[in-house]
Amino acid sequence: MSNTQSQPSIRAAITGTGFYVPDYVLTNKELETMVDTTEEWITSRTGILERRILKEPGQGITFMAERAVKQLLEKKNLSPLDIDLVIFSTITGDMIFPASANIVCDKVGMKNAWGFDLAAACSGFLYGLSTGSQFIQTGKYKKVIVIGGDKMSSIIDYTDRATCIIFGDGCAAVLLEPSEDENGLIDFELHSDGSGRQYLHQKAGGSALPPSHETIDARQHYVYQEGQAVYKFAVTNMAEVSVSVMERNHLVADDIDWLVPHQANKRIIDSTRDRMGLDPAKVMMNIEHYGNTTNGTIPLLLAEYEPRLKKGDNLILSAFGGGFTWGAIYLKWAYNS
Repeated sequence: MSNTQSQPSIRAAITGTGFYVPDYVLTNKELETMVDTTEEWITSRTGILERRILKEPGQGITFMAERAVKQLLEKKNLSPLDIDLVIFSTITGDMIFPASANIVCDKVGMKNAWGFDLAAACSGFLYGLSTGSQFIQTGKYKKVIVIGGDKMSSIIDYTDRATCIIFGDGCAAVLLEPSEDENGLIDFELHSDGSGRQYLHQKAGGSALPPSHETIDARQHYVYQEGQAVYKFAVTNMAEVSVSVMERNHLVADDIDWLVPHQANKRIIDSTRDRMGLDPAKVMMNIEHYGNTTNGTIPLLLAEYEPRLKKGDNLILSAFGGGFTWGAIYLKWAYNS
């Protein structure tokens, strides 16, 4: 769907970021000792050199989210009690229930906030950011935190060379507040196509195929991906939705300061950039260090590139995820670091 309504009197703006990545670095060289692959093969086909893995025993995604949110609050000099709503975009919640958003609220002390998890695979952060902006635009809330992150190592089969080379762990958060000027989230376009589930999914663990000895023995609790099919859909749709948002807002390549693309595969990113007609210097990239952190990729980019962003910069955020889901957001950056 597209956000084609008339512009709201209140616009939601990102006003701060925070992030956390684990200390442990899993390199391509180490993966050579685990599966039948080579460092050169991984790098040439994905652009990934290394990824971070959360090794702390018994800790899940909220371990990382707590630290990202606390960093954000500290940078903004805010009390946890100031936050109205928390939206957590993740597919690797600590538990099936309760929502990890609620767990993070408890860990951080955001006692005045309510929250929920949002699952849209790699496009989840865009879904969450678009949803959170609506609560700001209506005037209902003043401070909304949107978290994006995943502990992908918890659902990766490290004997499957098709998937284990791609994914890593990481988490980041942004604060949404009412804009004081014309900057903020301008437009979004989101899509989904459930027929794509056959190509990228986790077979077991849900209500259709609950955990059992049989599902565990069959290794059905890990990410399953048919790489070529996913690549084909991602290359086409991620590029097309980005161009669609540009055209609807009468933007040309020279108007765009930054492309903020999901970090799944460097070739997909390059294809999207080419379709948009952008200079490579305008593309945010950290895939070489973190791999695909699923919901974490776009907010991690925003947090890392924050010092380089200027008030009024035009950003296009773009993603494609399993299910299938995809979308793009156009926003004007609201502050100088």
